Parts: sequence; structure tokens; C-alpha cells
Amino acid sequence: MTPDVARVIQFYKSPLGKVARALVREEVLRLAGDVRGLRVMGLGFATPYLRFALEPAERVIAFMPQRQGSSAWPREGPSRTVLCDPLELPLTDAGVDLTLAVHAFEHIADGEELMRELWRVTAPTGRLIAVVPRRSGFWAASEGTPFGAGNPFSRGQIEKLLRDHSFTPQNIREALFLLPSQRRLMLKSARFFERAGRLFGPTFAGVLVVSARKELFPAVPRRKRLEHYVRVPGLAPQAAMELPPPAR
Repeated sequence: MTPDVARVIQFYKSPLGKVARALVREEVLRLAGDVRGLRVMGLGFATPYLRFALEPAERVIAFMPQRQGSSAWPREGPSRTVLCDPLELPLTDAGVDLTLAVHAFEHIADGEELMRELWRVTAPTGRLIAVVPRRSGFWAASEGTPFGAGNPFSRGQIEKLLRDHSFTPQNIREALFLLPSQRRLMLKSARFFERAGRLFGPTFAGVLVVSARKELFPAVPRRKRLEHYVRVPGLAPQAAMELPPPAR
């Protein structure tokens, strides 16, 4: 089930949401690298993690799915968000250098078609960074956060989805080792849980942050879409009606 945009915004305004954004954003920045002069696209609800690209990138635009809803972003200047169907992105082929997908993959019913569309809009040697809930993590089982909605992924599942659709995984990092709790003590110890979690491996990680690069040739061709016909009623031209003369 796709969470409503108002609920996602409310989560990121909460203390837990602010901590989660900071921890995941660090991993996104490590994988994104230098974005100067690049065309950057956000998919799903990626705006909490896109601000780093606003100034150095050539352009930044955030696509939000229709079932979720959209909100204006950034707060200053003109909005860069677009409400659309993720399977029919209003972009030309090879028009994006870097895509950041957050709260996206787990909510798309047709993951294969989404990957075909991402391959189409990604430039040669372009990159994709996806943040997905980890299947056996505590966050995927928590209904109080956006990471607890939709279909989570294991490490092997997200790697297979990428490889099967001509994206080569380059790096996979884990994040959100703390429990999804609004308790103050838990939030204050967030950094400790992140450091301790990495020592014990990915067992307690809540999300996977995956970086992949586009391959030159598509592994699976796009499906041929059926044409949609719109029935238009037959309209025959009619003579203009003459109004009767006014009564005297």
C-alpha cells in the first residue's frame, strides 16, 4: 500500500523522521559523489535527500507517483516536483545522469516495467541510487514509518532486480540500525546504534542503500503498449435554428 504524501511528510517532521533522514542521507551522499553539472532525478518521495544537489547539479526534478500525491519542493523558489505515473515518466530517452529513488521500488506493482523505464531515461553510464526497506529488518515490520509500507527487499532480491534489467550494482550499504521508536533515549543513541550495528553486520539494518550503473544494452525489451481508443460520438452538422419573429 502506497502511503499518502501527508503521512510521509508528517513522519519526516517527527523526531524519528529527522534522525532517519540524517542517517540515510549520509549513505546517499557517500554513493552520489560529485554531482556538479549532472541532471538529477528524484523518484518516489526523495525530496528529503535531494537538497545536496540543488546548487551543483545542472537541474534537479522530483517525480512523485499519482497514488502517493505530491508536495511543493523546495520551500524557496519555484517548485521542482511533478505528479506522474512512474511507469510513464515524461522524459526523453537518456535524459538523466543520476536517479535517487526513495519510497519508490517497494510501492510499484510492476517492478520490471519500472526498471525498463528507468533504463530508458538514464543516460549512458548514468547511475541509480535506490533506498529500499530491508526485508528482515525492524523498519520493514513497523507500520508507523513509510519504510514499513510496501514490499521490502533482501540484498539478493534488489541485486537480481538490477542485474536482470541492465543495471550493474556497484555498492550496497546498510543504514538505520536503531529501532523505529520515538523514545528520546533511542533517538539520542542513534549514532551509537549505527556504529555498533556495523560491527555486528547487517543483521539489524533497516534499509539498503544501493548504487548501480546503467549498462549499454537492455536485458529485457520494453513491453509493447496497447493503443487506447477513445470513442467519439458522431456529430452531424445542423442548420442554425431561426428564432420566431417577436410578437407584436
